[in-house]
Amino acid sequence: MDALTLHRIHFAFTITYHYLFPQLTMGLALLIVVMKTVALRTNDLEKREKYDVTARFWARIFAVNFVLGVVTGIPMEFQFGTNWSEFSRRTGGVIGQPLAMEGVFSFFLESAFLGLLLFGEKRISRKMHWFAAFMVWLGSWISGFFIIVTDAWMQHPVAYRLMPNGTYEVTSFWGLLMNPWAWIQYSHNMSGSVITGAFVVAATGALYLLQHRFEEYGRVFVKIGVVAGVASCVAQIFPTGDMHGKYMARHQPVAVAGMEGLFHSEPGAPMVLLGQPNVETQTIENPLVVNKVLSFLIYGTTTAEVKGLDQFPREDWPTALPLLFYSYHIMAGLGTYFAALMTVAAFLLWRGKLYRTRWILWPLMLSFPLPYIANTAGWMTAELGRQPWLVYGLMRTSEGYSKHVGPGTSLFTLLGFLGMYSVLSILWIVLVYTAIQKGPHAPVVDAGHDGHTLTTA
Repeated sequence: MDALTLHRIHFAFTITYHYLFPQLTMGLALLIVVMKTVALRTNDLEKREKYDVTARFWARIFAVNFVLGVVTGIPMEFQFGTNWSEFSRRTGGVIGQPLAMEGVFSFFLESAFLGLLLFGEKRISRKMHWFAAFMVWLGSWISGFFIIVTDAWMQHPVAYRLMPNGTYEVTSFWGLLMNPWAWIQYSHNMSGSVITGAFVVAATGALYLLQHRFEEYGRVFVKIGVVAGVASCVAQIFPTGDMHGKYMARHQPVAVAGMEGLFHSEPGAPMVLLGQPNVETQTIENPLVVNKVLSFLIYGTTTAEVKGLDQFPREDWPTALPLLFYSYHIMAGLGTYFAALMTVAAFLLWRGKLYRTRWILWPLMLSFPLPYIANTAGWMTAELGRQPWLVYGLMRTSEGYSKHVGPGTSLFTLLGFLGMYSVLSILWIVLVYTAIQKGPHAPVVDAGHDGHTLTTA
């Protein structure tokens, strides 16, 4: 295996593993603000205490994921220099700015107020504690924005110029931040993170209800998860998913053709629901299609022609075409399932039957890993669709890797990362499992002389 392939596998592994944690923290951050808002606004003391305990519990889960996200995110950024030095040299003048702002502004904002959220509840006012939760949410979502601005420039370069030495620099910082691709991708990504948070919260509540433990909090968890899940699932499909698909069809039509397995241009193009793409014969084997739907989704009419892969040079086709096709269909299929499940759960919640309907609580509990799979498949779709370009239209992937780092070195470090991340995975599972088993009530570990109590994080 050559060095380029190993570098790609190395980075794919580290970034895929890393994103398991931020997607939950970004989703939970918003839900914690909702919990704190309900607790702050209600005059019912029992309800206030219930939502305060709920927010405290999920803040502990948030903290564990935040730490793991930091630990796995720092090595990933170092890989720009170790495995992709030529990419960093040529594009650092552009991507370095949003990445630096992510660290300086959002990371420190989030981490500073996380301390107040975890340890300051008894030492600051209720409104200030709500403000701490709000700032943690704001910091986490700003962090996601700057990261996506970086990726969006690689997908759709704007506001740049090529220098005589072959490097790129920003011509307008606001132009970089206002990249339309970034805002569409950001809204789609953040609704996906809320889906993850909603499913994890709902699954934990369903577990408590099915086990008849902490049922009072189980009902709160399920209610919050289902309401947030319905809203985020709808937003994920329309408008964010619809807008992203249409914008991609306009600026990366070859990627859309690869995602849909459309080898030949045709008017009234069908949407393939199931099938296996055969690159050699340029056909979809065992297809299950819905006629004319793809043309309608992209152009708003069933007669429009959609460009197939035959309209583009073979060297510009996505390099892992079958994987692109499958990842896109996994993402879309799971997104449809999420919307259906949460709609049924919301209907039962409205009818007052959800908490005792076991046939819906079981899928709510068992579905919590699926948003992780869907978000991973979504990012795979975006990144595989851009190939063979590292920066779309400007720099191919084969031009950006570190040519002086051999395949042996890359493989050795990859195996090292696999070992370290296996240990981190065990640690994460133990911590989260222990927190869920102990239940929502935070254990008191110390009481200060001034009467205030501190709780574990």
